[in-house]
Amino acid sequence: MAYEPTAGKRPPRVRRIRFDYPSGSLDRHYVDGDLVSSHLIAYLSATFPEGEEFFVRSVRAFADEITDPDLMREVRGFVGQEVTHGREHRVLNERLAQMGYPTRWEERTTHRILATYERVFSPLTCLAMTVALEHFTAVLAETLLTDERARRLLGSTEVRSMLLWHAVEESEHRAVAFDVYRSVGGGERRRIIVMGAIIALFGAGIAVHTAVSLLGDRTAYHPLVLGKSLARLRYSPFVARSVRRRVRDYLRPGFHPDDVDNTAVLERWTAELFGTDGSLADHLH
Repeated sequence: MAYEPTAGKRPPRVRRIRFDYPSGSLDRHYVDGDLVSSHLIAYLSATFPEGEEFFVRSVRAFADEITDPDLMREVRGFVGQEVTHGREHRVLNERLAQMGYPTRWEERTTHRILATYERVFSPLTCLAMTVALEHFTAVLAETLLTDERARRLLGSTEVRSMLLWHAVEESEHRAVAFDVYRSVGGGERRRIIVMGAIIALFGAGIAVHTAVSLLGDRTAYHPLVLGKSLARLRYSPFVARSVRRRVRDYLRPGFHPDDVDNTAVLERWTAELFGTDGSLADHLH
């Protein structure tokens, strides 16, 4: 299918940015003091370096088949952003490892799982996996950008700053892998079937790895603390009905990531973070 760019859409911008997490700058339970949420976010962060590399490889596998110059520019921006995301999450993961989170083990586990997928499945199916996971990350990213409750969970730490930057860039390039998949002949049936499997595996992976992470935290052995934290998770803005609805919308035939307009959200946060007086202007190099 020929590539048809969304009207007014700009190619993803690659930003040279650095974050720093000096010793003592983060509380042990850095997500609003919450036990389970802190371990869950640590696990997700641990999956990003290897995950981003998998995304880049799956898109680059079809580089020779991309002929549209606009899509080629989109891909270059996508690759640049994803490489930077992986680098910055590795820095965060190392800090979390020093705090007692099993992020090094989780990175190695993610690497083995994705390497197995690449051996077993075709390049087109791996690209379909990337498209599905990119939808997950875009929905979570835009939840962070649009829901004040989600941002309050992260307080005012450097983790909050990093995740806001990551969220903006995920929103900027949310349709790139999807457009590559469609332009190289990826069909609806494969796309939808793969997403169905990803929904099941993604949820199970989060549950299992968060549980393993909690086993290494003494606070998790206090039943009252653990129970309250699990109960609180049910009301997290990241699992709200609207978020689940957006994830499932991917299963609709004819779906496209740009069906939901995020122009105003991106304009707001690009200015707030990277404008002349933006909160992350001093992080840019």
